Amino acid sequence: MTSGDTASQGSGVGLKRQVGLLSGVALIVGSMVGSGIFVSPKGILREAGSVGMSLIIWVLCALLSMAGALCYCELGTLIPKSGGEYAYLKTAFGPLGVLGELPAFLFAWTYTLIIKPSIVSIISLIFGTYVVESLFGDCADDFAPLPIKLFAACAILIIAVINCYSVKGASAVQNLFTAAKLLALVIITIVGFVQLCKGKTEYLSPSVSFEGSATNVFKYSIAFYQGLWAYESWNQLNFVTEELQNPSRNLPLAILIAVPLVAVCYILVNIAYFTTLSPHELLSSGAVGVDFANRTLGVMAWIIPFFVCCSTFGAANGTLFASGRIPFVAAREGHLPKALCFIHVKRVTPFVSLILTTIIALLMLIPGDFDTLVNYFSFATWISYGSTVAGLLVLRYTHPEWERPFKVPIVLPIIFLLASLYLLIAPIINDPAVEFVFAFLFILAGLLFYFPFIYFGIKMSCMDSVTLFLQKFLLVAPVPTKGE
Repeated sequence: MTSGDTASQGSGVGLKRQVGLLSGVALIVGSMVGSGIFVSPKGILREAGSVGMSLIIWVLCALLSMAGALCYCELGTLIPKSGGEYAYLKTAFGPLGVLGELPAFLFAWTYTLIIKPSIVSIISLIFGTYVVESLFGDCADDFAPLPIKLFAACAILIIAVINCYSVKGASAVQNLFTAAKLLALVIITIVGFVQLCKGKTEYLSPSVSFEGSATNVFKYSIAFYQGLWAYESWNQLNFVTEELQNPSRNLPLAILIAVPLVAVCYILVNIAYFTTLSPHELLSSGAVGVDFANRTLGVMAWIIPFFVCCSTFGAANGTLFASGRIPFVAAREGHLPKALCFIHVKRVTPFVSLILTTIIALLMLIPGDFDTLVNYFSFATWISYGSTVAGLLVLRYTHPEWERPFKVPIVLPIIFLLASLYLLIAPIINDPAVEFVFAFLFILAGLLFYFPFIYFGIKMSCMDSVTLFLQKFLLVAPVPTKGE
């Protein structure tokens, strides 16, 4: 893959390389720092049982995310294609037999229809909640869910328009809101340092901070789910590798800058929380950041809900920016309807796939329990993470001769794979909840589409008419697909 102006081979329409290092860092940071840091501390503390163990969980989540990001960095520079896990699974397992492409298809199936649209919906709902909180304050509880969902829908539509209109525009939005959300974290951190200087360390003292720590090793898996939700999207840049300038240099550099930056911010913010809120107060809080601001910022307390809105808006933008590329790449390879790999002839954006993701996200704007949704998504996501890193080990064995601009020590993917197995098995042992069954069954449901339409190659005659209509109506054009 070359690093010229376009990422597609040959002539015709193709995605342009318009994402630089700064925009790459902003995409990762902007996608990671969303709702998690303002909602996950409560879930982690609940499962870990103590302040000290909750902070350790945050550190371990950072290390695990960094290990995964570095493994993905090797895959991203080895296979410089958009689509993230889809491209890596297809390359690693595709040549291994008649069912070799099944892992890649199941990933595209799950992420296109459920995982990424749902994440956009959840983040947007949190955005809507904080908008209502900012506008109506203590009266927010008196309002029905409808205005929250309306604000969430508006956010999704605005983000979709920006992403469909211009890659540069989406990157600019990401840069702007990344700066805003980091400012919020800086404010909380500074206030935390002030509190530390005042001697507010009663909940952080080692002599008391580990009291009540959970003794069930399997229970910590749910705490990891909560923490890893906050670190989710450390792999966002891998989805748009074909639009990244000089990916062999900028992909590892962006990861090495962004992930440690977010980790340090998260740990400092959590320490700041515990300088002001007791463990009981934090567990009773519906919005940790807001309660922290109300206790420390006085008349300026409104600034934290405002920045949370910026944070969630930026996270939703980053998620949609990357998620639209998954169906785009899968369709280009023949695993999803061909229309999904069409791009706008003037805007050069994956127009149809972005519209699909947006429509599904809008349909998913329904009330839901945060903890249940996080468990559902985490279980499905860590199946794909573990499978992808297993693919890295497969490629080390099957293609040791391939040039690897960035190569991690072999122990790192092995540790990450073992951690993935723990995160899949431990929650079921601890509490065999129904969401784990639903996630697994939905992934398996993809087999009903894989075998007739991919494996046996059955074609539906009506699809040609639908494709032609979309091409004319949306002013989109195909890029080269598998076999063309």
